Amino acid sequence: MSDDQILFHNVSKFYGDVLGVNKVDLRIPPGITSLVGPNGSGKTTLMNLMTGLVHPGSGSISVRGVSPFAPEKLMRIVGYATQYDAAPRGVTGFGFVLAGLLLHGFPRAEAERRAALAIETVALTHASSRKIAAYSKGMRQRIRLAQAIAHEPEVLVLDEPLNGLDPLVRAETIALFRDYAARGRHVILSSHVLQEVDVFSDQVILIANGMIVAEGEIRNVRDEIHEHPSQFLLHCQQPSRVAALLFEQAEVLAVKIDPEGRGVLVTTRHRDAFAAAVQRIALSGIEIDGVLPMDENVDALYEYLIGGGK
Repeated sequence: MSDDQILFHNVSKFYGDVLGVNKVDLRIPPGITSLVGPNGSGKTTLMNLMTGLVHPGSGSISVRGVSPFAPEKLMRIVGYATQYDAAPRGVTGFGFVLAGLLLHGFPRAEAERRAALAIETVALTHASSRKIAAYSKGMRQRIRLAQAIAHEPEVLVLDEPLNGLDPLVRAETIALFRDYAARGRHVILSSHVLQEVDVFSDQVILIANGMIVAEGEIRNVRDEIHEHPSQFLLHCQQPSRVAALLFEQAEVLAVKIDPEGRGVLVTTRHRDAFAAAVQRIALSGIEIDGVLPMDENVDALYEYLIGGGK
């Protein structure tokens, strides 16, 4: 149903002559979705579009059935934490979260209760009476998250929310995301650290140059790019012999002996057939010590998909 999805239909946004995003079509279900791409790829533009901070030049957007052109309704269901230090340095952490709730129209007593609860959720109760100017980068990150979650939105939109967090707080924050998503809500976050989001995301949207390159579960995205061959490194005792045997296989596109002496580097479009060929070689008596995928990590995937480095 569209009223529990975030939908982009043919959305484009230009800033003058500068491309923000171009012809974006997305259907984002509840859960944790990570927007991944280098600086300037369009991640922040996508988040600003779904929170109504900017409007598309063309196309349509629906956030759980609400249009970004209805800002009051949208802000009731959306919490947005940018990566920028937007909080006045003279205000306390509690005052910052409280101000956001008062802007949402909560009575003061209820706003104070919610502010205290949100600050406790991000483990900053001990520092809530201190001025934000005295906070570390990680603490400022967490107080912005507290303000974003304080009104219990259905959609959390978070720009680089894990930057500056120590490992323990990072784990606690990811647990918070998972709990939020488990209640049927959206958690949309941006990152450029692919291994990080691969651990906890339900789906990943890869974006480059304002366009969606791929989307889905990170491992499934890899399989959807049929034209992209796979590379494997075979650790073996007779690399020259193994290379010759592999080159006879139709499913193998290229074979070369690793110059560092680690074995044979193989390029193939057909993983299953390649695996069967390796098994036949091993059964013939040639020792194969191991098969290592060379492009299974998400960083390699991203570089392949966008056609170059980040």
